[in-house]
Amino acid sequence: MNIKGIARKDRRTKDLAKRIKPGEIAIIKHKDIDEVAAMSLSEARIKAVINLDKTISGKYPNQGPSILHEAGIPIFESEEVEIMEKFQEGDSIEVTGDHIVYNGEVIGECIHLDKNKIEELLQVGYDNIEEELDKFIENTLDYAKREKGLVLGKIDIPEISTKMKKRHVLVVVRGRDYKKDLSAMRNYINEINPILIGVDGGGDALMEFGYTPDMIVGDMDSVSDRCLKAAGEIVVHAYPDGRAPGLERVESLGIDPVVFSTPGTSEDITFLLAHHYGASLIVALGTHNSMIEFLEKGRSGMASTFLVRLKVGDILVDAKGVNQLYGSSLKPKYLVFLAVTALIPIVMISLMYPPMFEILKLIQIKIKLLFGY
Repeated sequence: MNIKGIARKDRRTKDLAKRIKPGEIAIIKHKDIDEVAAMSLSEARIKAVINLDKTISGKYPNQGPSILHEAGIPIFESEEVEIMEKFQEGDSIEVTGDHIVYNGEVIGECIHLDKNKIEELLQVGYDNIEEELDKFIENTLDYAKREKGLVLGKIDIPEISTKMKKRHVLVVVRGRDYKKDLSAMRNYINEINPILIGVDGGGDALMEFGYTPDMIVGDMDSVSDRCLKAAGEIVVHAYPDGRAPGLERVESLGIDPVVFSTPGTSEDITFLLAHHYGASLIVALGTHNSMIEFLEKGRSGMASTFLVRLKVGDILVDAKGVNQLYGSSLKPKYLVFLAVTALIPIVMISLMYPPMFEILKLIQIKIKLLFGY
């Protein structure tokens, strides 16, 4: 396989995805490419990925490589990390067979992860899943004992300006198929007018569909400046020790955010906020709640998510995958029926109104002349 194109490089895939352009080659160092990273690269319509780490380590069956393959984006893997230093971003590179070429010289070797290779490596992950599941359960239970304050109300919830009492709250996360799910929810959004909350990049997802988020919650590492400036309120997720990595960025934009310091994920604290401030219903779209998704996010357990869902479960509706519930399509026979139905009143008027009848006859003659009848 030979591929040539402009190269963009970054050790953080989420940062690279923000600036890479269609048709370019992504050079990353990403062990176990996860679903979200693969989606961001796929949406950028790139030409290929060169990964300088184990794309599938076999620890667990990460789904990112399959997503890239389904999108028609070839994955090449190389162990030569120094390749990143051998060219400048924006230079043209080429993958020829099992060689990476720059300015006519081979700068590294690589292998192509085709469908069979991806499936072979994923099978190793599936074979290890029982061992990982044991560790995951143990960690979840261990963390749950320490984080039980999430359920018992032993955390300080900050004051916010967004009014949620007796309102529906739609929480959007950029998980798999979030676009399809959000499209399926259009009627709900337009009719119910829920409070719209984006978890990090979920805010940009809402804006892609023409909606302005009422609130953005997260550590602010995957949301655009444009979205932060447009949103009604910003809640920065801080660690239990008070450190808030996203605070400086938000303040640099002239925004005065709310800081929420608590264990758990940004999705978890969003549910806690909505529940605490009286939402009548929480609708979660694109959220992460499976073991594989948590392992992909680098979390060894899901205690906080388990506990928070216990707390808010009576008003929580998970709309992830809602696009699969019903898929309607306008069949050709329906179009024919619609056209015939629309012609009936025209024919009736023509028979009752002679001038209209003459016009239709004239149109008929014109059509015959046009097609040479």
